[in-house]
Formats: sequence, C-alpha cells, structure tokens
Amino acid sequence: MSSNMALVTGASRGVGKGIAVALGRAGWTVWVTGRSSLTGPRTTALPGTVEETARAVRDAGGHGIPVRCDHRDDTDVLRLAARLEDEAGELGLLVNNVWGGFGRRHAGAVREWDLPYWRQPLVLWDSMLDSVRAHYVTTVVLSPLLMRTPGSLIVTVSADAGRRHRAGDNVPYSVAKAADDRLAVAVAAQLAGQGVASVALHPADVRTEGTPRTVRLTDPAATQSPEGVGRVVAALTTDPELRHLSGTVLDVSALAVRYGLDIHS
Repeated sequence: MSSNMALVTGASRGVGKGIAVALGRAGWTVWVTGRSSLTGPRTTALPGTVEETARAVRDAGGHGIPVRCDHRDDTDVLRLAARLEDEAGELGLLVNNVWGGFGRRHAGAVREWDLPYWRQPLVLWDSMLDSVRAHYVTTVVLSPLLMRTPGSLIVTVSADAGRRHRAGDNVPYSVAKAADDRLAVAVAAQLAGQGVASVALHPADVRTEGTPRTVRLTDPAATQSPEGVGRVVAALTTDPELRHLSGTVLDVSALAVRYGLDIHS
C-alpha cells in the first residue's frame, strides 16, 4: 500500500472509533467522520464525537482529522470528498462503517427489534437501507481518489446476519447486511483492474458504548473489542495476499488467527 491516508466513516464511537485508533497506533493519518460533534448536535445519548476520536488517534501516535459528515446527505459526502482531494490528494484506505440502523434501539425502542417483520415499523427498514446507501454513495464519490492511489483498499463493515438463516433474525437488518456484503464483492469485481481491493468484514459480538442498552451478551469475555477489530483492519492493509482476498467476505475472528492478534482486549 503506497499511502497511509485513511477515512473511517461512523467513527464517533464503537467499531469505527476502534478502527481509527488502531490505525493511528500503526502510524496512519485518519480522517474521522460522523454526525456527533462537539460543535453540533449529537445523534444519540451515547458518548463520543468525531473530535474525541481524532484526539484518541493522535494520542495513539497517528494524525486524526475530525470531520462532521452526515453520510446520508450526498452534499455532505461530496464536500468531504472535495476536502480530501484538496488537503490529502490520496486515499489508501476507506472504511465504510457508518451505521444508523441502531438509532431507534439506542433511543429506547428495543422491543420492536424482536418482533416479526409484519409488526415492525417501516421506518426500521428505512434506517437500515439508508446506511447501505451511505456506504454506496461514499464508495462512489471516493473511488476516483482510491484508483489514483496504488494498492488502496475498501473495507465495508458488515455482519454475519447477511448470510446466516435463523428463524428469529431481524429481516431489515439481515437484508441490509446481505446488501453490504454484495456491495463489497461487486465493487471488487469492477475495481479488479484498477489496483483497488474491496472486502466485506464481519466482526462478531463487539463491546461498544451501546451494547449494555441493546444486547445481552452470553459470554462478555469472548466478545471482541472495537480496537481489536481495528487491529485486524490495520493488519489487513499489510497482508501480502490482499489482492487475492479482494472480493471476499472476511471474518474478524479468522483474520485474527491468520495474523496472530488479540481481538478481545
């Protein structure tokens, strides 16, 4: 990879923050985007802002650049791309992590998650698929910059719900994650001759700021940490077989074994 310039979307907290900090620890310059900012409204009662994550990146040894961006707003994304072009001129890594699909759960609407789909509000579908569109738009807008940066990589954070088949799975969530997986694979096929790799990444149960409110973890000690996921992403960028991994769906746990990494602390 010829560039250590990264963009991590949805990095105010959670997995996105963990990835950003791990990249900072590896010496990357990390552009951190999200809607929660010290200078504007927060999207949830959960802690975390883009400025705080950028500071954590700097504390880890990298260079963090906070940008408030609503990735559902095409104008915001275009503005972000223009700034990246002007100030960086390169992009070695795009991490599509932004995710607004849990907004209602974090606001207290936890019970609706387990209802059968015909009893769930339609807005739940919209919140999930809006996030997939955000990944697509960000990928579209930044692909020219990625293609001009030899050896660059797109990581779309997804989940196993898109490929498993269980009676109790949440339908909108499962469809959205299947779409994210397919996005990563289809993009890889079209970028094959452009020097850009694309993968979907599946964390397992991750301990985030929102976990205590929404999920009962059967074995918290076995869960992954946000920065543990980030260590895997950082290692993936240096994998000599990265081109052969492009177009695949990768599990964090399997990659941790491949790279000999601790993903729990």
